[in-house]
Amino acid sequence: MSESLSDNHWKEGAHMTALHTFFVTPFLGTPTWFWLVFLAIIVFLLVLDLGVLQRDHHEIGVRESLLLYSGYFTCGLAFGGWVWFEFGATHALEYYTGFLVEQSLSMDNVFVMAMIFGFFGIPRRYQHQVLFWGILGAIVLRGLMIGLGAALVTKFEWVMYLFGAFLLFSGVKMLFIKHDSEPDLEHNPVLRFLRRHMRVTPTLHQHHFFVHQTDASGKTLRYATPLFLALVLVELADLVFAVDSVPAIFAITTDPFIVYTSNIFAILGLRALYFSLAAMIHRFVYLKYALALVLVFIGTKIFLHGFIGKIPAVVSLGVTFGLLVGGILLSLLKTRRSEEEPLEIVSQEKREVRVGNVDGDR
Repeated sequence: MSESLSDNHWKEGAHMTALHTFFVTPFLGTPTWFWLVFLAIIVFLLVLDLGVLQRDHHEIGVRESLLLYSGYFTCGLAFGGWVWFEFGATHALEYYTGFLVEQSLSMDNVFVMAMIFGFFGIPRRYQHQVLFWGILGAIVLRGLMIGLGAALVTKFEWVMYLFGAFLLFSGVKMLFIKHDSEPDLEHNPVLRFLRRHMRVTPTLHQHHFFVHQTDASGKTLRYATPLFLALVLVELADLVFAVDSVPAIFAITTDPFIVYTSNIFAILGLRALYFSLAAMIHRFVYLKYALALVLVFIGTKIFLHGFIGKIPAVVSLGVTFGLLVGGILLSLLKTRRSEEEPLEIVSQEKREVRVGNVDGDR
């Protein structure tokens, strides 16, 4: 009996040792338990979002959008505080810089998403579902891209200079090349491919991505809905924007844990803010130039590293924050004046009409 008990204790001890080894074993340079905590937080937030707050698929207003964003933003800041406590100030500042850069670069994506929803005629009450499942796709795709980027940077240090050159090129391109025309979604090759190879319903079917319908022969077949096509294009747009944002954050830090977590928390917050931001994205007229300068700054950092060493994380965060806030404030000031001018003209015309009527009466 005593031997049986000792065997059980030994097995339990062996299991605990194996479990402890698994948790502390580094995955991409960071202990596994850090990754598990992060994933648990994300799963909790997503379940809370769709399973509780959006269970009835209601239309999200500006107030609710701002409250959701505040919640996600607070979680992102709090996670950065945990990074500060566990890894130190430098890693935390790199996390906050990546968080800020990703949110800012993704703001352009809001315009594209609004255009996609408008093209398919997706009502606001169903847009959240597309954004939610889009986040799940982004979590997987960004993970693959960041994992691949980390492997390349670790094996070939010169890849960082390619990232730097790409960021400089993207920044200069944003500064000097104008894109006045909107993308032609009707002739998008991915959309045309899906329509040729899938059965697609002509209209929406509430919040469903797929439905079963009977064809002319009476056979029940599975059809995709325009909501699914919108989801695919949103995922594609996110993938295109990630080509800029992922190298930008790798230029800030090469730690995959910091790159990935700052990316995902930024995406969560921006998707929540979409319903407030989509209505006023046209007011951020100078944000494009601020983002371009951020890309140029980050790209230049990589090339300066060999001459002056690594630029302190607090300097990177300060420059990035200053450029973006400056761009936003200038944009709001510019568009506010533009909106006030027509009102002043109308008021002047009304005063002239009143004066003319008075003179006529005389």
